[in-house]
Amino acid sequence: MSKATGDPERAINGLMSVAQLLEEPRLARLYTYILREGEVTIDEIVADIDTPRTTAYADTGTLVELRVLTRDETQKTHTYTAIPITLTANLDGDTYTITPTLVEAIGRSPQDQDLDLLIEKHGVGKLAAALTYAIPYVEGGMTERLAARELNLQPAFGIAVLHALREVILDIREYDPYFDQIRNARDKPVDEEA
Repeated sequence: MSKATGDPERAINGLMSVAQLLEEPRLARLYTYILREGEVTIDEIVADIDTPRTTAYADTGTLVELRVLTRDETQKTHTYTAIPITLTANLDGDTYTITPTLVEAIGRSPQDQDLDLLIEKHGVGKLAAALTYAIPYVEGGMTERLAARELNLQPAFGIAVLHALREVILDIREYDPYFDQIRNARDKPVDEEA
């Protein structure tokens, strides 16, 4: 979405869209639900994610305006499809790519007390950092103890966060076409003995 060369308006609008998904868990949850389902109607949204019809209409309208959903109006019952997003941020040589996986974690935070507490106490940046450690943990390349320690969180809390992110990764990975662009903590040298 933000990789348009020569089109700063499109790039900045993409940045703002991703920022809104990261700030509003309800929109994030709806976005990743539609991404996983492929194509849905308002009736399916209301039934599957247990949201009031007026909220479903308002939120899909917002996501269409943000250009992360498309609405097909060619049939009597409109259908919605998610556009996979990616945003790569580079600050002083430190690069991180935001993909639907981070958006999924944001969307789950109101229903997961560990993710919610992590965001409340440490912010979305710490959630993104935790995701970089959760990936090698899920893939078997790093122990949960080491990953929790590297995150600089109280061990039990860090492990709880990793377990919550494990579920996020397992549920969204196959639907996130940019999953391999997420930084993996294995790429950074880690002192196993410390």
